[in-house]
Amino acid sequence: MTQTVDLWVDPICPWAWITSRWLLETQKVRDVEVRFHTMSLAVLNDGRELPEEYVDMMKKAWGPVRIMIALEERYGNEKLEPFYSAFGRRFHVQGERDDLLATAQAALSDAGLDEKLVDAAANDEFDDELRASHLAGMDPVGFDVGTPVVHVGDVAFFGPVVTPAPKGEAAGTLFDGVVAVASIPGFYELKRTRSEGPTFQ
Repeated sequence: MTQTVDLWVDPICPWAWITSRWLLETQKVRDVEVRFHTMSLAVLNDGRELPEEYVDMMKKAWGPVRIMIALEERYGNEKLEPFYSAFGRRFHVQGERDDLLATAQAALSDAGLDEKLVDAAANDEFDDELRASHLAGMDPVGFDVGTPVVHVGDVAFFGPVVTPAPKGEAAGTLFDGVVAVASIPGFYELKRTRSEGPTFQ
C-alpha cells in the first residue's frame, strides 16, 4: 500500500531543496508518494530579531510562497511540485538568485503554468491560506525549527538535513531510518556538526 509523505517547503531554502530531491528519489525505491505543501520562512521569522541582511531576504521570501499558494488555489496541490522543482533548478542549481520574481516567472513558464501568477507575489490575497498551510506543517513539530518539515502519517519531523541528496537504495535506507527514529515517542534530536554546505547536483 502506497504511503503518503507530506513535505512542507519554502522555495528559497537550500536544505529543503535537497530534502525534496531525496524524497523524489525515494519514490523510485519505496512505495511512497510525495505531496508538496507550502511553509514560509517569512511567516516563521515574522516579529523575530534578525540580522539586517536576513530581514531583507525575508521581505523577498514572501513572493515565491505567495505564488505557490495562488498556484495551489488555481490548479490544486498536484501542480506545486512542478513549479517548486522548476524554481529550485533555476534558483539553487543555476544560481538565478538576483531577481526572485523573474526566476519565479521563468519557473512558471518551465512548468507550463500561467506566468501571470507571478503577480501574486506582491498581493496579500492568499496570506490567510499561506499561514494556514504553514501552521498545518509546523504545528506537529513546533516552531523552533525551519524547513523542510516532513509528515509520514502521524509521524512529523524537521529535516533531515543532508547533502548531497542520496540516490537509489541509499535514499530508501535514509527514509526507513528517519521514519523509524522519528516514530519513537520522546525522540527529539540526532545531530552532528555540519562540515559542508549544500550540494545541489
